[in-house]
Amino acid sequence: MEISEAIASFAALSQETRLEAFRLLVRHEPEGVPAGEIARQLGVPHNTMSAHLSVLTRAELVLSRRQSRSIIYRANLKHMQEAVRFLINDCCAGHPEVCEPLISSLVACPPNRTNP
Repeated sequence: MEISEAIASFAALSQETRLEAFRLLVRHEPEGVPAGEIARQLGVPHNTMSAHLSVLTRAELVLSRRQSRSIIYRANLKHMQEAVRFLINDCCAGHPEVCEPLISSLVACPPNRTNP
């Protein structure tokens, strides 16, 4: 991942509604969520949510597909993995034991929570 791609990804997530939308999509992997349902769950007007989803799509953090009259959005977990890898690529400076706690925390899925 190039630094410009990483900057675009993290910039896209630096806004509350977009971050909440991405987290919602992560919780609904792999089936995805229709755009209108994302707006409803987050309490955001449809046109505003559309603009936020466009930013996330341009940053390659979400993927979309048309299903009948709806657009279904999914989190692009591969891209997020690359962004996180970019952040920690130089972690430990040749001493893997330094980064082991961080890496271990990324491996385990936390228990299912009802309140995000």
